[in-house]
Amino acid sequence: MSDNGKPPRVVVLGGGSAGWITACLLHKQWAERGGSVTLVESPEIGIIGVGEGSTPQLKALWDHLGIDEAAFMTACDATYKLGIRFTGWSERPGFESYFHPFPSPVDLHTEGAYFAACALARRGVDLPVRPDRWFLAARLAGARKGPHPTPNFPFPPTYGYHFDAYKLGAFLRDWAVPRGVVHRTAKVGEVELSADGDVAALLTENGERIEGDLFVDCSGFAGVIGQRALGVRFTPFAENLFNDRAVVMPTAHAKPYRQQTDAIAMSAGWRWSIPLTTRVGNGYVYSSAHISDEDAEAELRTACNSEADARVLRMKVGRVEETWHCNCLSAGLAQGFIEPLEATALHIVISTALDFVDAFEAGGFTPMHRARFNAKTAARYEGIRDYIVAHYRMNQRTDTAYWRDNRANQALSDNLKAMITAWFTQGDVGRTNATTYGEPAYSAMSWHALFAGYGGFPDATKMAPAPSSMFGAFARVDDLLSASETNFERVST
Repeated sequence: MSDNGKPPRVVVLGGGSAGWITACLLHKQWAERGGSVTLVESPEIGIIGVGEGSTPQLKALWDHLGIDEAAFMTACDATYKLGIRFTGWSERPGFESYFHPFPSPVDLHTEGAYFAACALARRGVDLPVRPDRWFLAARLAGARKGPHPTPNFPFPPTYGYHFDAYKLGAFLRDWAVPRGVVHRTAKVGEVELSADGDVAALLTENGERIEGDLFVDCSGFAGVIGQRALGVRFTPFAENLFNDRAVVMPTAHAKPYRQQTDAIAMSAGWRWSIPLTTRVGNGYVYSSAHISDEDAEAELRTACNSEADARVLRMKVGRVEETWHCNCLSAGLAQGFIEPLEATALHIVISTALDFVDAFEAGGFTPMHRARFNAKTAARYEGIRDYIVAHYRMNQRTDTAYWRDNRANQALSDNLKAMITAWFTQGDVGRTNATTYGEPAYSAMSWHALFAGYGGFPDATKMAPAPSSMFGAFARVDDLLSASETNFERVST
């Protein structure tokens, strides 16, 4: 570990999105002050290449690095993403589908009214509470419009992307190498440790010895440096999240498409549908305890009406106990994995790298703030996990054992129990979110969208009519969103 007040020599093991994103961020931070970044990846790693979605943090990354959005979109077959539509997660009439939006500045003028409507509905007042009606992103996606407004409209929404995951890694490599990141193609056979327990070097199968001060483990589920060489323990989330497999296959590109990810409930999990410019990415995330690989593939084929080649992926769901251990930073799948329901994988990669830089520099390029960093990172994982678990625990389905088992699952964190209790006891969800999680992974709007989207309200027969005086406020919300929507155009591709 560098302790001389100078940026470290960084060695990243593994390419792909996680490796190259981390390499780009560390290179940007330290290259001008004498730091260096070398990325080592095996030529034998297979192509994963599934369609993937992101949160708005990927757009923030491009702005931070100075990467041209148009170049990324062309190279990675990318489309815009305004949010996620959940379909079939609830059998309750009127709540069979809902849209979880990425918030926009316009929504600051509707969010308060939405929270108030949900609070009254939780008390038994019959009000329109599906999030689709209340947020601009849902309207734009429904109208197949993109996220870029006309020049005279000053409130563009935040947005993410859909993209080819394999092409993203290649795009970042081609961007980073000319700017000074060293790319080494070699297969690492051994991790050499020093007498004090730190990593001294990576030893390749052809006899090379690659030294560094800081090593970043992006070796995937194998966790070659952190877990195998340094013995960092892995904490599984199996009792919280049942899904451990995914079967993936592409289908033909279809026009027109909406700027959204579709998360559609299946018999033993859910499937994604992600529109790229060249094809549609499809994947069925499922529990192998509830369905066989063969039956999951057949169910996905039927849903997609496809005869394309399929691949089954095994998922190691959980996180390492220490993201920063000795002089090793774990990132990507080597750090942990939470199923892709809310597209958090790259979000965590970016946040981890940026938080590490802050902690490492604040400590004078020493491990002074390592414990604080690890605690913050673990809390982020736990918060994201809780939100994902809530999707399953709050589902309103009874048709298969999978959905019934999820509804009966009692392996919930105290934090998640507090959020559920706040909702169903008419508590302040926003305040509970802030006090429970400290730095919440998800906003109060997201929690409202989830609970309300599933129909977490009293039985319809027990709901009282809303007072007529409230409908003027609803009309003003509709007028604001309708007027805002006119400033956006349909996406033609």
